[in-house]
Amino acid sequence: MSADQSGLTASEVDSWRVSLPCTRLEAEAIDAADDLVIDAVLMTTEEAEDDRERWRLDAYMEHEPDAAMLAAIVALVPSAAGTAPTITPLVEQDWVALSQEGLEPIREGRFVVHTSAHPTEAPDGGRALLIDAGRAFGTGHHATTSGCLAMLDGLADRRFDRIIDVGTGTGVLAFAAAFLWPEATIVATDIDPAAVEVTHVNAEANGIEDIALLVADGALHDDITQRGPYDLVIANILAGPLVSMAPELAAIAAPGGAIVLAGLLETQRSQVVEAFQACGCSLEAVDRRGDWSILRLAAGATRFVPANPPDPKGRDGWALDL
Repeated sequence: MSADQSGLTASEVDSWRVSLPCTRLEAEAIDAADDLVIDAVLMTTEEAEDDRERWRLDAYMEHEPDAAMLAAIVALVPSAAGTAPTITPLVEQDWVALSQEGLEPIREGRFVVHTSAHPTEAPDGGRALLIDAGRAFGTGHHATTSGCLAMLDGLADRRFDRIIDVGTGTGVLAFAAAFLWPEATIVATDIDPAAVEVTHVNAEANGIEDIALLVADGALHDDITQRGPYDLVIANILAGPLVSMAPELAAIAAPGGAIVLAGLLETQRSQVVEAFQACGCSLEAVDRRGDWSILRLAAGATRFVPANPPDPKGRDGWALDL
């Protein structure tokens, strides 16, 4: 095992970090799991944008990790077998600083997304959004989230009265929609209660009101259907869940409404588009960013009515909002 040569004395050390490389699939599994029995705070980070296999697991704990703790962390990332964990002693306040390091402000159209560690001013006629890294996905720094911001910005001249953000994560896309269409009724949902809680906190931090927050599995919630149909549907999740949910997402869209989809790789674009075309939707625009694609579709001229009950296949892990 290796340890950083920090030069800290025992009295200065407040906590510890154990780091290992991992793959995107391992990161998704860790972030989706709610039954891990490990006395540490786990964070996963994309090391290289557009490289699905280069991710990192950081485990933060209050005490120096013993052999059992290290074994438990190593077991989470089989791809790192044979790699010695990097063990780093941390001083007080390092956790917050480390969670924000490298997250410089992101600018997309009218928006700039920043963390507490990197405050910045809004562009002229635009909006600055404070989104700290934390328990939910969507700081704006992933290509899918920033691409969705650009896609929404490109729709600013259209009128939308009812908007839904499915798999809201941190709420950043719902907040952007609230700025662009302040008169619209906006619903933000996530399958993960923690994400909905984070969105609530972020809404308060950004002075955003009147967004309805729901814990829901996709669009399968009475409140969602009762508030619809929606003339703008946003879903930044993953390709598998998008394909599985295509009928229910198309069903809540108003005739001719806009549907913005993300979280899919370019190699997965055709299967996602085909799933929505089968529900009467048509592809209108693609924003490709490296390996990732952001899609804009138009709902059919008549409202889609699913012929079959929801298909659970592919729904697992859909809360992994990017």
